[in-house]
Amino acid sequence: MSRARLLAGAALAASASLLSAAPEFGIGEAARLPGFAAELAQRPSLTGASAWVAMPEKEAWHRLSTVAGSQRQGARWDYARSLIAAERGPEALGVLEVMRQDDPDLGMVDAWRLAHGAALVQVGRAEGALAELDMPGLRANPEACLWRLRALAGEGLAEQALQQLDCAGPALEKPRAAPFVLAAARAGVEGGAPDKALHWLSWLPDRDPAANLLRGRAEQLLGRVDEARLRFARVEQSGGPAERVDARLSRIEGEVARNAIRPEAALKQLDAIRYSWRGDAIEERALRLSYRLADARHDLPATLAAGAALVRYHGAEEAADFLPDLRGKLTEALDPARKLPLDKAAGLYWDYRDLAPSGAEGDLMASRLAGRLQQAGLFERAADLLSYQLTQRAGDLARGPLSARVAGLYILAGRPERALRTLRETDDPGLPDGMIAERKRVEAAALTQVGRMDEALAVLQDLPGSSPLQAEILWQRREWSRYAQMSAPALPKGRSLDAVAQAQVLRHAISQAMLGREDVLAGLHARYAAAFRGLPSAPVFEMLTGAPGAVDPGKLAQAMAAIPSASPAGDFADLLEGGKKG
Repeated sequence: MSRARLLAGAALAASASLLSAAPEFGIGEAARLPGFAAELAQRPSLTGASAWVAMPEKEAWHRLSTVAGSQRQGARWDYARSLIAAERGPEALGVLEVMRQDDPDLGMVDAWRLAHGAALVQVGRAEGALAELDMPGLRANPEACLWRLRALAGEGLAEQALQQLDCAGPALEKPRAAPFVLAAARAGVEGGAPDKALHWLSWLPDRDPAANLLRGRAEQLLGRVDEARLRFARVEQSGGPAERVDARLSRIEGEVARNAIRPEAALKQLDAIRYSWRGDAIEERALRLSYRLADARHDLPATLAAGAALVRYHGAEEAADFLPDLRGKLTEALDPARKLPLDKAAGLYWDYRDLAPSGAEGDLMASRLAGRLQQAGLFERAADLLSYQLTQRAGDLARGPLSARVAGLYILAGRPERALRTLRETDDPGLPDGMIAERKRVEAAALTQVGRMDEALAVLQDLPGSSPLQAEILWQRREWSRYAQMSAPALPKGRSLDAVAQAQVLRHAISQAMLGREDVLAGLHARYAAAFRGLPSAPVFEMLTGAPGAVDPGKLAQAMAAIPSASPAGDFADLLEGGKKG
């Protein structure tokens, strides 16, 4: 329908709805106009095309403006049926609503509900129409069945539409208006009754493009290839844009069904259709055929592309078997056993992440891929991947550790501000204590990275066992006095020093050297000289603690460089380094 026609229809519908405010038409009193509901219920049922009799617009408005008060509802009723006959559903809905406002009992009358359902069909509101037309008094009414058939066919529910045929038969015994014929024929073509479709289409002109499109599809289903090809060619000559595209697609569908075209050629032609035509049943048919052809060729990228479009834009996930099958293909594509290169695997997952399996299976898929990205040093890509999993798919319990992992990856990528935002947006006081503690550790690292050291230390202050973490922050920020105070209680007590214990002692010695505390350094020498004997780090220890006044700034720099890389804070130290190691 054109924009001008839509606007005109809206204006007329508005005028019909506003008749109650126009005293000159006699339709504006506050009081209801009772009685017509009972009268209408006593009239014979609406049957066939005679139920909808068109009248000239001028005559209709003249009658509405001059009719006596007791006859107003009758005049409105005749006008509403005239509008339905003219396929002017929006205006008809307005008039019918005015009638019901003045007599709510009309909502219980089969004839009024039939007219209301018919008008809803004409405006494309199939769900509401079917609710009106499926009332007990209308279920066996041939005219109501025909309108139900038209509504179902318009929604692409061909089999359900054909189920209305037995009931609607009497209403289709004689030629009906083109919208009914086309709806019935479409149901016949798509529901497996092409011979019936051709019978109904015989009522329409031979040059009608819409009828020829359905004739071509019916002929094709009956195996009459030449006749179908001619019909499609005629549609491409005389049809509108949608009809021409539909004719091309129908021809391809027939050629694929007959194995008269190579899959590669068919896919190329389907791509051309999808490139130029989007968003309706035509695109959906093209996508479904593309999906089947690509799947038969074991072309996973093409299969996923077509399947994803069907799910995202055409509701294909409603089919019980479609989405699980598509998810299975994505899982197959990303199976580690396939050894798909990392860049391709990551791109494939990112493009179709909304199709990934839910629950533990989807979590495992994302975690494995993020792990590969992390190992390759692609921390931000790994974080982005898991961030989607965190915000869109993870369950409540999984969000705790996953949020800490995502934030940690953003820190390693040199994006501490995004780490803090992630933690803020996923804050949940109800998480278990262990998860809260892990989130606090990551938060402290991010705060340190953005220069908010005191806030980081405050976050860790009440966290059990966090002294090594606080000490690591102070060490990284060269806060010698506070580090010396924090690290002293944690100095190793044994006689054997592993790499971590050596680092603890040497770091504490450096902090004391920086502060010029010779007595403390002497005490460290007396306490640990025997333990360091024979270790690679022994010369550094001797330089720091062996002789009073022997340490100068240059030697301190060498000492810091020679300290074992193992940190008492474990992975927390890597987070504090952040993007320096990414």
